[in-house]
Amino acid sequence: MKLNYRRTFFIGLAFLSISAFWQLYDNIIPLILQNSFHLNETLIGAIMALDNVLAVFLLPVFGVLSDRCKSPLGKRTPFIILGTIAAVIFMILLPAADDADNLVLFAAALGLTLLSMAFYRSPAVALMPDLTPKPLRSKANAVINLMGAIGGVYSLIMISLLVGNEDRPDYLPLFISVAALMVLAVVLLVATVRENKIANELQKEFPQDNDSTDIRGTDSSRRETAAKDAPLPPQVRKSLIFILVSIFLWFTAYNAVTTAFSRYAQTVWGIQGGGFANCLMVATVAAIISYIPIGIISSRIGRKKTICGGVILMTLCYLAAFFFTSYHPVINVGFACIGIGWAAISVNSLPMVVEMCKGGDVGKYTGIYYTFSMAAQIFTPVFSGFLLGNISYRILFPYAVVFSALAFVTMCFVKHGDSKPERKASVIENFDVDD
Repeated sequence: MKLNYRRTFFIGLAFLSISAFWQLYDNIIPLILQNSFHLNETLIGAIMALDNVLAVFLLPVFGVLSDRCKSPLGKRTPFIILGTIAAVIFMILLPAADDADNLVLFAAALGLTLLSMAFYRSPAVALMPDLTPKPLRSKANAVINLMGAIGGVYSLIMISLLVGNEDRPDYLPLFISVAALMVLAVVLLVATVRENKIANELQKEFPQDNDSTDIRGTDSSRRETAAKDAPLPPQVRKSLIFILVSIFLWFTAYNAVTTAFSRYAQTVWGIQGGGFANCLMVATVAAIISYIPIGIISSRIGRKKTICGGVILMTLCYLAAFFFTSYHPVINVGFACIGIGWAAISVNSLPMVVEMCKGGDVGKYTGIYYTFSMAAQIFTPVFSGFLLGNISYRILFPYAVVFSALAFVTMCFVKHGDSKPERKASVIENFDVDD
């Protein structure tokens, strides 16, 4: 069984468009709120957290709605098309409102843009597990993450090229360039990925992956199947709860570091200006390089082992970072390892969650996955910020160590959602390298 990399690439175009938007959103919207509308830091932080708050409530809803959708284009494609069109229209209003100094228009356009993005985020992510056999989903998710990284890099390049040094740049060309990429990506997706056709072909070839719960335990290759409308077996539900808690915990650790690192680097390590970005860039590049190899490794040793290895690697790096009282180049090695560890987690966590669900509930469980990850990203900036402000910035990495270590503990109780390597017909086939 081999992954169709070409098809997975085109499926990943939806995530590419989403990632391009969020990179633009995270970098430019705070600047507009601060420089154009002169809002204070607290209000800017609240507005920037709005997308995570909406995601907690809306992503599971739109995921379930897409599960129930029946159309000639498929379950997910209509949401992707409509959501992209709406998002592109409303996001173009943002620089227009900025130019007009119209805060009411800006707030309305921002709210509608975030709603549009939430409308198709879960369906877009659920498209991959829908159209990929279960044992290959870690490999496929590696490709999806790589596509997302490309979208983010595109937005960063456009920001560097199209945003001037003046106090109030004209952001319209930048927003148009990102909107154009989003439209192009979805047009290519619709033109190349026939959702219903592929889904029907996979249903015939892999009937166990559709409309049933097909679970592979970590200590046995025996499958446990449940009827389509039956609830998850108790032992599977227990595994699902533990991996969702794990997702919350490792996002709590990782997001605390990424959101507070710029202040930590200046306050504790004495890094001035934008030099802190080099460490984060090292982590990002390391993650991008490791996505595909990690997908291959996961298909051979299993998802749970790969995730646990990533959690251990990140925990050790957080711990080591605490002992540095000033910047040293060796820190970049640690951040490269953090990027690799995070790639090991992100490539495998969503496939483990959707592995536990019935074939018709992929959108629902994708939404639940995002509920827990987004909840952590709402909680951790507030809680870690309180500790940093009232105790010391030095608490950042111990904070990350604690929550990362807790994630490892909870992952130990996850017994389902893994994918065993396909059994070879003969010994010599074990030396064959897939794709």
